[in-house]
Amino acid sequence: MRILIWTITFILMAVGTMPANATSVIAKSPEYAAVCTEAVAAAEREHRLPKRLLAAISLTESGHWHKEKQEMIAWPWTVYAEGRGRYLPNKAAAVKEVRMLKAKGVTNIDVGCMQVNLYYHPEAFEDLESALDPTQNTHYAAQLLKSLRDESRSWNLAIAHYHSRNSKFYVPYRQKVMKIWRKERRKATDARMNAARKAYKLKREQLAERIKEASQRRFTEENARKLTSAPAS
Repeated sequence: MRILIWTITFILMAVGTMPANATSVIAKSPEYAAVCTEAVAAAEREHRLPKRLLAAISLTESGHWHKEKQEMIAWPWTVYAEGRGRYLPNKAAAVKEVRMLKAKGVTNIDVGCMQVNLYYHPEAFEDLESALDPTQNTHYAAQLLKSLRDESRSWNLAIAHYHSRNSKFYVPYRQKVMKIWRKERRKATDARMNAARKAYKLKREQLAERIKEASQRRFTEENARKLTSAPAS
């Protein structure tokens, strides 16, 4: 697992000078934009994690700027090694990249939505294809996070130890995750409130329509009675 260099990322976004590789991958493969989000949400529900916590970690680990949505998303085909992150356009390209790195003798490699480290978690997956499968990648991360919580009895420490046991590294990492987690929870709350407002508005509109229809029926029925009761001329 790793820390993304958020400060540099946001400065580059602000001035509109993101590297071509960083801005083009989602545009080239928009069908994968929601893959991590959906896999992470499913893993959170299955493992009963605090809402949006795994999402916050995924954004810290494989966060990538989505220009059209103007927000960060977790990218499933992320590979990190040799101090550099690589955002690949699809799974096949990500698998190929990892194999090339291994062929060079590189072993310390993070992969997928949750940037699971292949060196420190050698038994996590059956093979490289499984490691880069978003569902398996996120479910392993969820299991790992929950086991760290059971060990430490603290979500704060679980978040920290997901990245490192060394406080020099885990303190800034935990701070980043907590900041994103707060933001994600606010977004979730806003989304629920917006959905509730839309549902309320729809019910009001439906009620108004039923009242209108009932009024029209009464008017029609009253007119019909008047016509039938009127004396013949």
